[in-house]
Amino acid sequence: MLNKKSVDDINVKGKKVLVRCDFNVPLDADLNITDENRLVAALPTIKKLIADGGKVILCSHLGKPKGEPKPELSLAPVAKRLTELLGQEVKFAADANVVGDNAKAAVAAMNDGDVILLENTRYRAEETKNGEAFSKELASLADVFVNDAFGTAHRAHCSNVGVTEFVKGDCVVGYLMQKEIDFLGNAVDNPVRPFVAILGGAKVADKLNVISNLLEKCDTLIIGGGMAFTFLKAQGKEIGKSLVDDTKLDYCREMVEKAAKLGKKLLLPVDAAVAASFPDPIDAPIEVQNVSVDAIPADTMGLDIGPETAKLYADTVKSAKTVVWNGPMGVFENPTLAQGTIAVAKY
Repeated sequence: MLNKKSVDDINVKGKKVLVRCDFNVPLDADLNITDENRLVAALPTIKKLIADGGKVILCSHLGKPKGEPKPELSLAPVAKRLTELLGQEVKFAADANVVGDNAKAAVAAMNDGDVILLENTRYRAEETKNGEAFSKELASLADVFVNDAFGTAHRAHCSNVGVTEFVKGDCVVGYLMQKEIDFLGNAVDNPVRPFVAILGGAKVADKLNVISNLLEKCDTLIIGGGMAFTFLKAQGKEIGKSLVDDTKLDYCREMVEKAAKLGKKLLLPVDAAVAASFPDPIDAPIEVQNVSVDAIPADTMGLDIGPETAKLYADTVKSAKTVVWNGPMGVFENPTLAQGTIAVAKY
């Protein structure tokens, strides 16, 4: 599972290389990139392929256009900033169809060492459904496929899974993916104990197998984020208007029982920051109150862990020798609701 061919194992000179990157970056109202960490992280792989004489075709999603071309979710700003970061032109293949005439013409005109960026892959509704037709269209552009998008590796989409079935040449991982695989492989399979795993984010469904597998490997599993409220409801607590997946209540109970059976700690929030509604826009000022998870008002929703939970989690993390963390403790895009995530991160 962890032994993957990488960009160091192939020769791409003169070949068209489709690279799935994670350019899902935040944009402000003027479409300026407000955090370019993901762009910078992709540079080593891109530079390697350029230096080797490949024709580098970058692709990524951005936001959730849900199968429609939305100008505010175009990757054009990414191409502009990548041009500056690389010191050479990253030609943007503006194409609502992603692999339409404009994109095909841009690829056909490439010289060795050139770089182009395709339009947002989620402009195509088939992308998130792993549709065969779009997978074939993407594969038709390239001789080789490189996956360097760890952030989307858990989803079976056309641009990271479907395409691999139709590219005739090698399918390998980039440096960013390789680094994540190496770190995660070592951390999970050979952890220095105590080993604490932290899982956050909104949906239990996204982490089903992860929760079960980590319980077998870690000493303590910390649950935060929106999915904590499904666990809390599964324990019979009233959670007001908080996010919940009622179809996963039995699963949450099973995981609590599994932890107890294995002698592992499974920690859930003891208090929460609640508000009357979700912030709109997401970073808007918001009034919150911290309440016990046994006393969440019916007309409020939990949007972050509370200070007592942050202290509990921080104390647990402090004694750990290995920590694997996936997903925030609350709606971290909002400064008021980022407190729990920041508190745990500091420890």
